[in-house]
Amino acid sequence: MRYACTLITVRDMARSKRFYHDLLGLEVIADFGANVTLSDCLALQTLESWKTFIEKPDAEIIPGGNAFELYFEATDMDSFLKKLTAYPGVEYVHPPKAHSWGQRVVRFYDPDRHIIEVGEEMAAVARRFYDGGMT
Repeated sequence: MRYACTLITVRDMARSKRFYHDLLGLEVIADFGANVTLSDCLALQTLESWKTFIEKPDAEIIPGGNAFELYFEATDMDSFLKKLTAYPGVEYVHPPKAHSWGQRVVRFYDPDRHIIEVGEEMAAVARRFYDGGMT
């Protein structure tokens, strides 16, 4: 057995494909209409089709939430933060911040309120520290 991908439900497939492509650089690998596979092992499923798969009423299907996130890393965090700031309608979980180990991160919601975290690659953190005089 092997892990294949993460699947999230979306209300508006076209909007979600644009968001993940334009902001996070993911490409469509396969598009079956109600199900779209993106690069980096992420799949999008329409909420309507998802309901039929799991056979649950609307009240038991709650998109988003604050107990799960999709994590991405950026080589150039400053460039990504500029791109994020320019992207219309982004709602932040929190503004960009640095963790105690020095890695800069930002968390925000996708159009269906799934949390996205973008963190600075640790190699970039080490380079930034080195460039700042740390050994």
